[in-house]
Amino acid sequence: MKFGVVVFPGSNCDRDMQDSLQNDLNKEVIMLWHKDKNLSAFSTEDCIVLPGGFSYGDYLRCGAIARFSPMMQSVIEFANKGGRVLGVCNGFQILCESGLLPGVLLQNANQQFICKNIFIKNGESGALKIPIAHGEGRFHADEATLDSLEKNNQVIFKYCTEFGEINEMANPNGAVRNIAGIRNYNNNVFGMMPHPERATSKSLNNIDGHKVFELLNIN
Repeated sequence: MKFGVVVFPGSNCDRDMQDSLQNDLNKEVIMLWHKDKNLSAFSTEDCIVLPGGFSYGDYLRCGAIARFSPMMQSVIEFANKGGRVLGVCNGFQILCESGLLPGVLLQNANQQFICKNIFIKNGESGALKIPIAHGEGRFHADEATLDSLEKNNQVIFKYCTEFGEINEMANPNGAVRNIAGIRNYNNNVFGMMPHPERATSKSLNNIDGHKVFELLNIN
């Protein structure tokens, strides 16, 4: 599997993602400039990554301007053809703004930027320690959408304690139903607020990010 990492003005995790994929996961990575449109080097078996950061300075809403960049038009077409797309942090916000994923990311409940290690889990994992770094990471959707996401197993990660308990105390930003990440109905577009690329190096004493990529089947 080949990876393309989109670089927007204001991205600050694009090189983190490249380093993680290339050096820790031994993957081929091509950096993609936001003003370009060409994805001909990628097949639907590959994956396009929207990294974290502050695309276009978050001057409107997080991800709202990036959604209209030339490269995103190609990414949307790529996803609609079945290609894999992963959005992390700001990338998750862009996926929601573009309509590739439902819901919205709102300002954290404490109205402060949060940067720390937290724990997440899904039905196939124990608690995984993954860093977060965001000011607008509180996932929100209406009840019908939330019920649909739960029913169709589209919630890929929830915030939990280090012991795997899903409760209010483990929720760092007030996300509804402790949701940390979701996927689309067709299981080829994934969005999450925590940063798995920051947890793949043995030198950081944390390689739980490897398990995240494995669970998403994009490794």
